[in-house]
Amino acid sequence: MQEIYVENTAEVLKNKSRLEKELNIKITNKGKNIFIKGDSEDEFLALKFMEAINLGFSSNQALHLKQENMILQALNIKDITKRHDLERVRARIIGTKGKTLQTLSNLTNCNLSLHDNKVGIIGDAEEIADAIQAITSLVNGSKQGNVYSRLERHKKEKRLDEKIPIKNELE
Repeated sequence: MQEIYVENTAEVLKNKSRLEKELNIKITNKGKNIFIKGDSEDEFLALKFMEAINLGFSSNQALHLKQENMILQALNIKDITKRHDLERVRARIIGTKGKTLQTLSNLTNCNLSLHDNKVGIIGDAEEIADAIQAITSLVNGSKQGNVYSRLERHKKEKRLDEKIPIKNELE
């Protein structure tokens, strides 16, 4: 049995029966402490799921972690920058009406969430590196346009690499 503190217990308890069925676990709670009981692999996945809920993801977004190549990455803004005006840094990440966060999500094919001073990223193992680089660049003061263009260029390069067939030199 595993125990984890979850800030947003309402999200967990609202979807409790669905989560128990999809994650093959039994969920009980005592206040904001959630207890998870099941196989060790299922408990590990459920802990990752609860971590995602703590980072501000919805239960639907967090369930993407069930897919094989999907991972959860958390970035602490304080670890990236020494600036003390963290409200301004968070505002740069969110953008006007959430547009920067949404654009980064679309360009990286990852789900992004900002909660307190942590940025949560759920995505494919290969694509998550681009999202980390973009968030780090924004926190360090790069212009949004420059970050977008770098992501678009990187995405285009990946597409071109996939289309070029690899020639066998032995033939």
